[in-house]
Amino acid sequence: MDGTTRGVIDTVDVDRSDHGYREWLKEAVRKVQADAQRSADTHLLSFPLPERWGIDLYLKDESTHPTGSLKHRLARSLFLYGLCNGWIRPGKPVIEASSGSTAVSEAYFAKLIGVPFIAVMPRTTSREKCRLIEFHGGRCHFVDDPRTMYEASAALAAETGGHYMDQFTYAERATDWRGNNNIAESIYQQLRLERYPEPAWVVATAGTGGTSATLARYVHYMQYDTRVCVADPENSCFFDGWVHQDDRASSDRGSRIEGIGRPRMEPSFVPGAIDRMMKVPDAASVAAVRALERAIGRKAGGSTGTGLWSALRIVAEMVEAGRTGSVVTLLCDPGDRYLDKYYSDVWLAEQELDITPYAKTIEVFLATGRWSG
Repeated sequence: MDGTTRGVIDTVDVDRSDHGYREWLKEAVRKVQADAQRSADTHLLSFPLPERWGIDLYLKDESTHPTGSLKHRLARSLFLYGLCNGWIRPGKPVIEASSGSTAVSEAYFAKLIGVPFIAVMPRTTSREKCRLIEFHGGRCHFVDDPRTMYEASAALAAETGGHYMDQFTYAERATDWRGNNNIAESIYQQLRLERYPEPAWVVATAGTGGTSATLARYVHYMQYDTRVCVADPENSCFFDGWVHQDDRASSDRGSRIEGIGRPRMEPSFVPGAIDRMMKVPDAASVAAVRALERAIGRKAGGSTGTGLWSALRIVAEMVEAGRTGSVVTLLCDPGDRYLDKYYSDVWLAEQELDITPYAKTIEVFLATGRWSG
């Protein structure tokens, strides 16, 4: 019919339905969800403190995920988000800017659904993380300046027709902070039968900022009194941006504590949701992670040490004030990825890091309850 004859305009109809793609998409989503169904929850470990203090300190052990880190949860959420938005396509690469652990986990999920994966990462990333990315079928693309990872990732996506996952933008959007087995819900479920089931503090570290946003939003949503503290390493702008309420804060160098700390304020970092931040010296992070091994016999990555140092300071405040309760922090990934860094005295000397005074602070505190650092 001639739609112009009586002032009637024809409907314009463009149908881009693709049966083959939708079948691939359903199977890809099924595989990612099936991975979650196969995975048991991670453990909540107890850090030994003197019984007389009446304080319990826990570490949520995210190193027991199939890819060995907290980032397994994030990578699963990002893949589901990208798939359901129609961004990840069969045969096209997924590209990520990452200092390692996120890339390891994303390489795993890319292999699971059968798409290529490219990690854009600093050249200083630990050799073990690079090996793990390649083990899962991914490819490492190195940059000399960590601040250029974003642009390099976007350029690779444009060049290949792939999808730049962009964890630093989408981490807080991709995670369902109301529940759905996110890390916050898991912590509270595991504390349910403990003597202090609602922790006084939860301490997180920030790479994307997605975990701290999830924890804080869940606490607010469930109307808990728990406070959320974010521990930030040297050479990261998050602390300064939070203190000065400056979303343009930046740092001119990369973090020595892999996986956390950023040179710019990332979109997934939600400053208004958290209660407190601590700027932790890198030497203190290393001292804390070595103290963790002495206390529970487990090696962990440097980011775990950053959070543990802050958690111990909070415990010290509680001891001094005569308060009882519980504190939770995270064991983010295993220490065997960093044997040539945080467990190497040669690396410490090269970085001019002296952990002795921080190690002494922890030792004295655990023995006497007095914090001197």
